[in-house]
Amino acid sequence: MMEKYLTIKEAGQHEIIIEKSRFICSVIRAEDEKTAQEFIQRIKKEHWNASHNCSAYIIGERDQFQKANDDGEPSGTAGVPMLEVLKKKHLKNVAVVVTRYFGGVKLGAGGLVRAYGNSVSEACNAIGIVERSLAIIISCTLDYSAHAKFENALEQQNYQIANTTFTDKVTIDVYVDSPDVSNFQEWAVNITNGQIKMHESGEKYREKDVI
Repeated sequence: MMEKYLTIKEAGQHEIIIEKSRFICSVIRAEDEKTAQEFIQRIKKEHWNASHNCSAYIIGERDQFQKANDDGEPSGTAGVPMLEVLKKKHLKNVAVVVTRYFGGVKLGAGGLVRAYGNSVSEACNAIGIVERSLAIIISCTLDYSAHAKFENALEQQNYQIANTTFTDKVTIDVYVDSPDVSNFQEWAVNITNGQIKMHESGEKYREKDVI
């Protein structure tokens, strides 16, 4: 698993108009080629009457799975510029489709390159980009009477909560960087006067907004 990487915040769509043509960029997270290809086919089916449904994706820790498709636009004017935007933004595990509804004005090769590239760039910025970083989950179990104080202390120390479960006690799952686990546990014991039980619950990605 990658320790840290950038990707889009969530699946979404963003539309721009260029010389009366509609460019609709659809984007998702895709951690394998099957997901990316199924997404591309779904968008092509949804926009079956569009002039073009150009696509690109970049997947894998070393960006080992990459593909760009011009879908009938002049070679190199759509899919590749779309892929280049994903690379320049250092995004991973992302698939995009730009659907074009032709508006009657030809853009030329240079205009197409700019249009498809801008469509992806603006969509990523509008939808948002996040940094995903791998962290240890520390499950902290304590009495209800200590819950509010401990949660406030976590916030003051900038610890991010992954999940909170309420049963006969309260269990708060906290993201902790691997080198900080011992320090966190010592801090948690001190802040709760020892009225806390903790154990590691594996690893999980946490997300921080970049754009």
